[in-house]
Amino acid sequence: MPAVTVDNPLTLPRVTATADAVARPVLGVTTAPSGFEGEGFPVRRAFAGIHYRHLDPFIMMDQMGEVDYGANEPKGTPWHPHRGFETVTYIIDGTFIHQDSNGGGGTITNGDTQWMTAGSGLLHIETPPESLVKSGGLFHGLQLWVNLPAKDKMKDPRYQDIRGGQVQLLTSPDGGSLLRVIAGELDGHQGPGITHTPITMIHATLAPGAEITLPWSEDYNALAYILAGRGSVGAERRPIHLGQTAVFGSGSSLTVRADDKQDSNAPDLEVVLLGGRPIREPMAHYGPFVMNTREELQQAFDDFQKGRLGTVPAVHGMTEGGL
Repeated sequence: MPAVTVDNPLTLPRVTATADAVARPVLGVTTAPSGFEGEGFPVRRAFAGIHYRHLDPFIMMDQMGEVDYGANEPKGTPWHPHRGFETVTYIIDGTFIHQDSNGGGGTITNGDTQWMTAGSGLLHIETPPESLVKSGGLFHGLQLWVNLPAKDKMKDPRYQDIRGGQVQLLTSPDGGSLLRVIAGELDGHQGPGITHTPITMIHATLAPGAEITLPWSEDYNALAYILAGRGSVGAERRPIHLGQTAVFGSGSSLTVRADDKQDSNAPDLEVVLLGGRPIREPMAHYGPFVMNTREELQQAFDDFQKGRLGTVPAVHGMTEGGL
C-alpha cells in the first residue's frame, strides 16, 4: 500500500490553505468496531457511533481488510439489491470483480475505483477472481455509501469505472505527502469521479513527520479515517491511529499530521479525507435501501421481491439473494 504513487511528489501541483483560512476544530475521534460482511470478509465499520448530522451525505464506510488470505480463503458477497444511493468501492491492494443487473461491471485492482449509482435500483455482486481464490493473497479496500437527494433517488442506475491512473495527484508544499483526489475537487484540482451529491474524496499518504493543511469548502462537512499508521488531526494535534475516524467542526481548512515514528508494518500515515454538502432530508434506511420515508422503503422491498430491480444474469445460474 498504496498502489498509485510517484517517485518524486515535488513534480506534482502543490496545495495548501491560505494564511487567513479558519482551522476546523476536531469535534471527536471514534474507533471503528470490527465485523464481517458478505460471505465473511473482515471489515472495520468506520462511521459506527457517529451521529448522522456529522456524516450527511455519507451513510456508512467499511474498511475491507487489510487481510492476507490463504489459498481458497478469499470471499465476496452474494447477489443483493440496492436502491436510493451510491456505492464507491476503492481497492488499494488485491482484486475485486463487480457485476450488476444493469449491465455494469468490471475488475478493479491496485488503486482502481468502481462508482455505482444504484438510483431506482439494481442487483449486484462483488467477488474475488477465481485465480485469487485459488492462490490467496493480500486484499485491502474501502466501500463508501453516499446518499442521493430525493430528486435523484429514482434516476436510472449508472456505473463508473475509474482507473487508478486517472486520479488527480497533488502534494503539499514540502513534498512530504501524496494526495489522490478520487472525486470532487481540492484547491481547483478535479478528481475523475462524477457525483450527484457534491462531495470530495481523497486518499492521502503522509511521510513520517509530514503535515498537511488543506483548504476545505465551508459548506461541506469534514471527516478523516485512518487506513494505516498513526498521527494527529486538527491544529490541536488530537492523536489518531489505524481504524479511527475524526469528525471536524466548521471552518475553511483542516490539518493532518503524521507522527515522526511509524510502525514497521505501516511506514507512512494513510488517511481518507471526506467532505460533502449535507442533503438535510429525512432518511429512511433498511439494509440495502436508503429512501426518505418508510413507505418508500416498503415499496423498494416489494419491488425487489417482485423482480422489478432486475434479475441475476443467467450465466451465473444463481437466484436472487435475500435482504
